Amino acid sequence: MSPVETREPDQAREDVHALADALRPALLRVSRHLRREAQKAGVSALDAQLLGVIKKKPGIGGGELADLEQMTRPSMSSHLKRLQAAGWITRDPACAEDRRRVGLRLTTSGDTALAMIRRRRNDWLAARLAGLAPEARAALAAAAGPLDQLAGDR
Repeated sequence: MSPVETREPDQAREDVHALADALRPALLRVSRHLRREAQKAGVSALDAQLLGVIKKKPGIGGGELADLEQMTRPSMSSHLKRLQAAGWITRDPACAEDRRRVGLRLTTSGDTALAMIRRRRNDWLAARLAGLAPEARAALAAAAGPLDQLAGDR
């Protein structure tokens, strides 16, 4: 392999690491702000995440949700008990194919809480986006798809 051929992969690797180094702090700060918006609504970021998954996948079981969120089943069980005690989810045996399994669904109250969190987060983000130049907003719009791909765990 010629020196030029070996430099190209090295340069690409350096470019990727430089991009990661530039994106990471900004993504972490945005994530932190969005978590705070959920907390202002009286919901933890994890609760908001779990409510969102249950809304997307009504009837999901606790074990499947634990696997999806990379949590232990006992830990997930504790979170689900708390969400149920808050009146945000219900355990529905009728939506499970296996009669031993219980499916999870959002209650009207859970759906309302999730909508409020999403509204707060969107309002926060929209206010920041409105302060950007049109070119910056266009760049972020173009990056939305690749960022979703990057997060790609769902």
